[in-house]
Amino acid sequence: MQNKIISKAPGRVCLFGDHQDYLRLPIIATTIDKEITIEAIKNNSKEFKIFKKDLNEYYSIPINEDISSNERDFLKIALKVLKKYNCIPKQGYDITIFSDIPINSGLSSSSALIVAWVNLVLSCFSNKSISAKLLAELSYEIEVKEMGGSGGKMDQYTIAHGKTIFLDTNTNLVNSFDHNLCDMIIGVSNQSKDTQGLLKKLKENATKSIEMVNSKVPTFNLYDEENVNNSKYIDLLDDYLKPYFKAAVGNYKITINARREFSKPNLDINTISALMNTHHRYLKNELKITTPEIDNMINITKENGAISSKIVGSGGGGSIVSFSTNSNVSNKIVKELKRIGVRDAFIAKRGRGPTIYYE
Repeated sequence: MQNKIISKAPGRVCLFGDHQDYLRLPIIATTIDKEITIEAIKNNSKEFKIFKKDLNEYYSIPINEDISSNERDFLKIALKVLKKYNCIPKQGYDITIFSDIPINSGLSSSSALIVAWVNLVLSCFSNKSISAKLLAELSYEIEVKEMGGSGGKMDQYTIAHGKTIFLDTNTNLVNSFDHNLCDMIIGVSNQSKDTQGLLKKLKENATKSIEMVNSKVPTFNLYDEENVNNSKYIDLLDDYLKPYFKAAVGNYKITINARREFSKPNLDINTISALMNTHHRYLKNELKITTPEIDNMINITKENGAISSKIVGSGGGGSIVSFSTNSNVSNKIVKELKRIGVRDAFIAKRGRGPTIYYE
């Protein structure tokens, strides 16, 4: 008899396209081999009895509860959205949640939780065929549309599809790549992030810069990758908006070039690394989302042999990712990051997509 259902979903690392998806520009991201796990065992109640192990937090969700429009709990909001798709819980479960994805680190632990939870609830209470596309769409609806998040589609779509993906956030086209990436060294800073506040500011200013160019040049089309030219339009903008436009256009071009490289039969990791380093410079110098701690972490990785390094996530803290093709170099970078007192540092490999299995 199968008593336990286990749902897992991975963290993600954005390789290209930070602060692009909310502009409906493409991204390239990959999963990592760190996961959130939800274990569910049937109980005799009409409640989901939740235990968040890492936070030592207990609470219950009655399965027939009417969820308030002001609710901020991801699990409750998900149940509200899933009911609209005729996925209605009829049985209580004891739920244990734990994770080895660092929390509030730019590695999408919250999106991983939503994807794993949606996958679990659908598996228990729906006859729908569960696909990566369905998981991505529902999780995006929950986290961004329903909860009013400022982010885009990158997190939910990357985690739901697994592997490394190119996502056209304008059309939801997904291209998956099977290349084995080199070591990804993740360094987690000690700084908490104001994710929604920072995203809101950057989104507003980037959007304003694009609208200003459009108002002066009606034929301008941000999504025409052949014709977008940074220098051609930059003088049309107020000075405070110029960095946001530079970053939007520059990072768009970098992402398109990276897609071309990923689409080749054999991936040139050095080409990808050079593009990643340029991407980071836009994030640091134009969007100014790094911090002194992040800058120091990046410098240490490069001094110790990383072939590329960039900030990950919304900025103002969070994590970095570095590429290394040499295991000795990878281990040395982890050691040096830990020596300066970062919150965490580890070597990650490319992960997988969401999984469900039974015990």
